Amino acid sequence: MNTRNAALILTTACVTLPGVYLRLAGIHLDPVATVVLSGLAIAAAAFLLLWACDAAQTEISQALALAAVALMAVLPEYSVDMYFTWQAGRDATGAYAQYAAANMTGANRLLIGVGWGAIALLYWLRFRRPVRLGEERRTELLFLGAATAYAFVVPLKGTLAWYDGLVFLGLYVWYVIVAGRRCCQEPEIEGPAEALASLPRGPRRLAIAVMFLFAGGVILANSEPFCEGLLEVGKALHISEFVLVQWLAPLASEAPEFVVALMFAWRGQAGMAIGSLLSAKLNQWTLLVGMIPGVFAVSHGSLDHPIPMGGLQMNEIMLTAAQSLLGVVVLASLRLSIGSAMLLFGLFAGQLVLPVLAPSFPMLAWGLAAGQIHTVFAMLYLTAAATLIMQYPYDVRRLLKGARALRRPECETCEFRLASYGASYGRAALKARSNPEMERLTVSSGTVSESRK
Repeated sequence: MNTRNAALILTTACVTLPGVYLRLAGIHLDPVATVVLSGLAIAAAAFLLLWACDAAQTEISQALALAAVALMAVLPEYSVDMYFTWQAGRDATGAYAQYAAANMTGANRLLIGVGWGAIALLYWLRFRRPVRLGEERRTELLFLGAATAYAFVVPLKGTLAWYDGLVFLGLYVWYVIVAGRRCCQEPEIEGPAEALASLPRGPRRLAIAVMFLFAGGVILANSEPFCEGLLEVGKALHISEFVLVQWLAPLASEAPEFVVALMFAWRGQAGMAIGSLLSAKLNQWTLLVGMIPGVFAVSHGSLDHPIPMGGLQMNEIMLTAAQSLLGVVVLASLRLSIGSAMLLFGLFAGQLVLPVLAPSFPMLAWGLAAGQIHTVFAMLYLTAAATLIMQYPYDVRRLLKGARALRRPECETCEFRLASYGASYGRAALKARSNPEMERLTVSSGTVSESRK
């Protein structure tokens, strides 16, 4: 591992220390300082998790990587939402339940409304081309579409019950099974993650394990002060706690994913950048939503009562589902143009800003209340999605190919056997980058061989 990458990992780890120290020492600062320090700790730990997750792809099978690594990568978002959900099961007032819904819907809408749009804009400004995704992304889009279709059932019946959670979790398990049958592919890792992957097997495994444990501990230690600090900041500054939880909390936990995705887009790998956020969106729209009723039931001690959510929360879920549907339809062609990206961002900005401006400038919001504005934007999302489906029905039907991501005969000898190739990957990958004639690296029985064009 070179000095630069080692210093970056150590520096990132040091950023987490103030938040960890305050938590372990039981020191209580003012709410703003608590939110800043604990938020920085969570964001830094999320970077460590991302690097460890990328490097871990060299150690485990593809199917296990899809399940375990993806879950670890979004642990910061899960920790915040699960804290609110756990507290909701113990809180008779139902206040924490609305925060669980706020954080979940805010995180999901940020990924599509801001993440996808920012990547498409950056790539277009730099290369003047639309983003194109690989054929394998139809699998993620298909299961995201299936989860979105079921998500509309939740606000229509007015509850998020334990059996809803089983449906979302079942969709994720089904996705892992299907995606695990795809050809193994070379993991795209750079920077600190690549430096970790290039270590000898023993030190590499130790470093990955330490980073997983350390980052996980930091996130769990800082979740409570961060969440409670947000609520105290809202009360002290007379800002809606719901709004802070919905938008500020996801920004802290999603920032590392956004930064890494933007770096990929800047380097010309926009398809990979969108693919990473698409996977994160699928994880959150299945695993995160699916875990909420289960965690609430355990905390509440009963399956008899669903997590309490009112009309506002159901409107939020409806709006998030409508945005997800438009996102799936937009990417059905495996192409994200600058126009489509601006459509997603424009609708997101409208539903975010107009409810804030409505009390002071009712004419801008057509005289509608915040909940009504969200209903209008949900209809706009659905109308745009229906229009695109009617214009390009073939692209939408082709998403069904994502359910048949079976291993092809030529993949019997996988290009990468992730569990066995060891540190030779690092040396061979560097050699491949310096040799334009080399098309790919093939690993068989732990030996790296070169295949030329």
